[in-house]
Amino acid sequence: DEDFYCVKWITWKGERTPVVTQSENGPCPLLAIINILLLQWKARMIPTSLLWLPPGEAAPAEGGNCILATQPRDTSEGLQLNFQQNISDTMTVLPKLSTGLDVNVRFTGVSDFEYTPECIVFDLLNIPLYHGWLVDPQIPEQVQAGGKLSYNQLVEKIITCKQASDSSLVSEGLVAEQFLEATASQLTFHGLCQLTARAREGELGVFFRNNHFSTMIKHKGHLYLLVTDQGFLHEEGVVWESLHSVDGDSCFCDTEFHLSHAPGKDGATAATPDPRLQQVDQQGQGQDPPSVLSDLELARQLQQEEYQQHHPHPHPAPPQ
Repeated sequence: DEDFYCVKWITWKGERTPVVTQSENGPCPLLAIINILLLQWKARMIPTSLLWLPPGEAAPAEGGNCILATQPRDTSEGLQLNFQQNISDTMTVLPKLSTGLDVNVRFTGVSDFEYTPECIVFDLLNIPLYHGWLVDPQIPEQVQAGGKLSYNQLVEKIITCKQASDSSLVSEGLVAEQFLEATASQLTFHGLCQLTARAREGELGVFFRNNHFSTMIKHKGHLYLLVTDQGFLHEEGVVWESLHSVDGDSCFCDTEFHLSHAPGKDGATAATPDPRLQQVDQQGQGQDPPSVLSDLELARQLQQEEYQQHHPHPHPAPPQ
């Protein structure tokens, strides 16, 4: 049933904590928010149907499986009234998220989005919303073409520039179009760097990319996305997925952020891991989160391996 979702129980910071998983067509923005509240222990699970209630209100006879349990630290009357109003507004917006959420990113910053009424839920619940689709400031042509625009504005500019008689505008339109084509993954290297710098250590937030919303955390300087695919429901060692590359290269980690090699969804053994992940596993298995090789380090390693393959006899290593 599309109104029910499987719950995966994990041990999070010493506490048995539920995580809501999703099928292929799950309402990812709502589930991303719910999972953050569950990991923050601001919501709790009880049997039967899905229900959200403000603190202090009793559940109906049929009960509900998710009750918002957050409370303001300050008990003054003014803050209590404001808190109750925020909760009321949140209850109004949350059901709309079950059908998705339209967001319009701005290329100026990882927290920059065009305002929509639905986005207010992130402010009400004090949950940061991030993206990593930024224009590289070191490429002035891209900055000039659309560095200060939103995605929708950039698309409109491309259409307008194509119809312009001014060659400079036509050129800007081509640069903007090439930028969208080259960054179809909606994550750039500059954006990933800014995202890593902007997110606070231990902070739980929502990461938007390619119309998908994921629960994200920064742990010891590395970014991870919560694995909510229902295909990993029974994989206890698969809880987080690293976010360290713009090309989709990643590795799975357990609840303690240790590298995990899990079987595929069909129960078969997973494909041979990336060599850089094998090296990380050999050096840091059972320790703190893996320090994945940078693109530059990987290039140097591959260059060294290629040289050794073509020169089996001992010779001085090539300059790096």
